[in-house]
Amino acid sequence: MKGYMYILECATGHYYTGSTNNLECRLAEHQNCEGANFTKKHLPVKLVYFEEFQRIDHAFYREKQVQGWSRKKKEALINGTLEKLHKLSECVNESHCKNVP
Repeated sequence: MKGYMYILECATGHYYTGSTNNLECRLAEHQNCEGANFTKKHLPVKLVYFEEFQRIDHAFYREKQVQGWSRKKKEALINGTLEKLHKLSECVNESHCKNVP
C-alpha cells in the first residue's frame, strides 16, 4: 500500500509533519477538524511538501525522521535547497569535537 509523508504549514506558521496512505483524504480531515489535535488548534493548514513511498511503513519512518528536524532543516526540504541540509545537520555545541581547540 502506498504511503505519503507530508508537511503542513498552519495558520500560525508552525509546521506539522504526518504520514498517510491517502493524502487527499487526510488533508480534508485536517481542514475539517478531524485530523490531529495540533492542527485543530492551528487552522487553516496548507500542504507545503510531500513525498510518496511504495509502502506506508516507509512513509511513517520518514515522518518520524523529519519530525525530529529543526525548523530550518524542514524549510530547506520544503524549498528544495537540499544542499543546505548537511550544513544544518552539523553540531554547533561548544563541546563538539570540531569546536574544541
